[in-house]
Amino acid sequence: MPELRTASIDGRSFRWRRGGEGSPLVLVHGLAGSWRWWRPVLPALEREHDVHLLDLPGFGRFPRAQPFGLDAAVDWLATWFEAAGVERADVVGHSLGGLLAARLAGREPALVRRLALVAPAGVPGRGPLRMTTPLARTLLASSPRFLALLARDAARSGPVTIGTAALALLSADVRADVSAVRAPTLVLVGRRDPLVPPAHGDELVRALPQGIVRELDTGHVPMVERPHDLTRELLAFLRAGD
Repeated sequence: MPELRTASIDGRSFRWRRGGEGSPLVLVHGLAGSWRWWRPVLPALEREHDVHLLDLPGFGRFPRAQPFGLDAAVDWLATWFEAAGVERADVVGHSLGGLLAARLAGREPALVRRLALVAPAGVPGRGPLRMTTPLARTLLASSPRFLALLARDAARSGPVTIGTAALALLSADVRADVSAVRAPTLVLVGRRDPLVPPAHGDELVRALPQGIVRELDTGHVPMVERPHDLTRELLAFLRAGD
């Protein structure tokens, strides 16, 4: 079980989890998520890395009923590095966390050694109405255990945070941001992901200076659906930078 750590950010106490030994690795969750979504892949990652698990502002244990802004969240991530004493790290982001991690790497290149984007949001293509069916398909394909975790995390965050974050995602385009990324980048997409189809990964890689794409036989949440496959790809990519 990762240890609980505390730091002060903008005058407020913030808690995150840390476990394992090795080079620093920061994991950033997706919309309506928390650090708990990474639990299935933690044992393998902690054997080779000093893993830091964050809850984004408005999610997890953060206070509810606050609007979520993408730029403010990227600024918060950069501030977290300083507050936590992490000078440089590998960064992995899932979905919303992938968009934020990509923008962080583009704006603060000194902080990110290698970047992995798992089912990353930020390639436009669907409006709110067209997202309804893919979201329903994602939920129907999820296990009861994961749905229970999703329900708990969504209740902690509340409708204001989730709603404003979802609206921001629908209008976001991360392709311009990733053109400034200097870190080697792995884009992982799910073959059966109705929310972030494989074609979106191809579009991101075309915009990245140093990007590769890998496709997994999974849906939108590979750390839960196929944790072994995800850790295999992540660790192979991260080792390549040693």
